[in-house]
Amino acid sequence: MRPLIAAVDLSAIRHNYTLAKRCAPGRQAFAVVKANAYGHGVREVVSSLHGEADGFAVACLEEAAEVRALDDEARILLLEGCFEPSEYQLASQLGLDLVVQGSEQAEALLASELPRPLNVWLKLDSGMHRLGFAADELRRWHGRLRGATQVTELNLISHFACADLRGHSLNEVQLDSFLDLLSLDFDQRSLANSAAILTLPAAHMDWLRPGIMLYGASPFADLSAADLGLKPAMSLSAQLIAVREIAAGETVGYGATWEAARPSRIGTVSCGYADGYPRHAPNGTPVVVNGRRVPLAGRVSMDMLAVDLSDMQEARVGDPVELWGAQLPVDELAQACGTIGYELLTRVTARVPRRYLA
Repeated sequence: MRPLIAAVDLSAIRHNYTLAKRCAPGRQAFAVVKANAYGHGVREVVSSLHGEADGFAVACLEEAAEVRALDDEARILLLEGCFEPSEYQLASQLGLDLVVQGSEQAEALLASELPRPLNVWLKLDSGMHRLGFAADELRRWHGRLRGATQVTELNLISHFACADLRGHSLNEVQLDSFLDLLSLDFDQRSLANSAAILTLPAAHMDWLRPGIMLYGASPFADLSAADLGLKPAMSLSAQLIAVREIAAGETVGYGATWEAARPSRIGTVSCGYADGYPRHAPNGTPVVVNGRRVPLAGRVSMDMLAVDLSDMQEARVGDPVELWGAQLPVDELAQACGTIGYELLTRVTARVPRRYLA
């Protein structure tokens, strides 16, 4: 087998879920498992949290059906709601909690004949301006949906745009917009994502929605996962599959973008952008070889990348390589590449074998 594996520590995910709940005693929490549980494997993550998680949150009906097949009791929140009128029947059959984020969805819900009513979450556009009702429109729909035969619980939900930027003025604006609607008769309320769970207690409400923190990455640029007490869940590991000596002035990789300033040792690693490692990672991006950090050398290829081993003369073919994990946090790699940990984790492709640690 090609020496590349994504090891997923399920106990770390359970730890991080418990930490989210400890931040807001007495609240319940939807574990966000959309996008194949942020690349970690939805089947394994949901099974690991069975009996512990109060509920799960997903992006689409296909994801919801997969989670329901794994857990026939937990609440499952469909974050973007239904995209077609025919989907309301299946949402009802699956017993989902359903976000309704616009008048088209609300009209389709009221026009549906359902086998059983749904828990509905009216989404407020509190300032992100992506999905949701304006406050006045939401008030009108609250009146129309309260008591509708298609609805059991009528709940309120919104989403922060800048909770990862502590002290940003929009956070208070969005929180105030949400609080202004609590005079309405809602059964449950949910506002806090990972960043708000960790730093905005006023936003905790009835239900939390831990996402990136569940997988041991930080939502903040200035606070590490370790600072927050989170445990990294995924380690992406490979091996050195070749080592060669090159002369000063020679180049490495496509486009010859890295040139040796001295006689150099170059190691080739069994991971590339087809595995999910970022192609745009710049020269000098850290990679851990046999416990020591070395710099990336040249462009990342589809199946391989190269590192400069000139200061690591003892490195040999077969030595272990960590692309991210306990020795190199995914957030640090993401920052070096000008992206976020969310993107790196969700982009690990299906051809990378997952190994699960209970």
